[in-house]
Amino acid sequence: MRDYAWLHEFCLNRFGSAQALEAILPQPASAESLAGVSADRYLSLMTRRIFRAGLKHSLVDAKWPAFEEVFFGFDPEKVVLMGGEWLERLMQDTRLIRHLGKLKSVPRNAQFILDIQREHGGFGQFLADWPADDIVGLWQLLFKRGSQLGGLSAPRFLRMAGKDTFVATQDVVAALKAQKILDKEPTNQRDRAAMQAAFNQWQAESNRPLCQLSVMLAQTVNH
Repeated sequence: MRDYAWLHEFCLNRFGSAQALEAILPQPASAESLAGVSADRYLSLMTRRIFRAGLKHSLVDAKWPAFEEVFFGFDPEKVVLMGGEWLERLMQDTRLIRHLGKLKSVPRNAQFILDIQREHGGFGQFLADWPADDIVGLWQLLFKRGSQLGGLSAPRFLRMAGKDTFVATQDVVAALKAQKILDKEPTNQRDRAAMQAAFNQWQAESNRPLCQLSVMLAQTVNH
């Protein structure tokens, strides 16, 4: 595997200057900022990510005010009480994206967030405290305990929330294959551990957040 010095040099050559490179790189939220976000905003973000999967983001975003309304501002204490009959009624609401499986995920994820709050003192605090050197472990926890958070939904939700993470996009996976870190899509724990180890090494060499390394790595793939 190539070191961070190579990655940085490649990106500098591609963008022409350090200033141009830095302009495209995301910034993760601070631990204090993550901890300060309310549970309802995390449930809203989580739900938005779930509904964005497979759809144009602009379509989902245009309908989001209606989602906020019917789900009581995504207050998890209220949403968790929404039973099957309520959700069936929402399937008749033309303002929404009427996908029953995804609608059912909302009260389930409300319960998940409430459980995490009881265990850790707050969902935001839980995200803030999770170590970056095991971010794939957080993906797995979100998948196992949450609903509809498989595939790239967990890391994309974290990226939306500002939690530092890399994302195994097609370009990132292609770059990792080129460096012989992966030989296929990272669908099992072994492959995800290999991916995490590579990012941990680049982070140790650069002191950059995972989200920036992820974006930089994607730039090494020819388009």
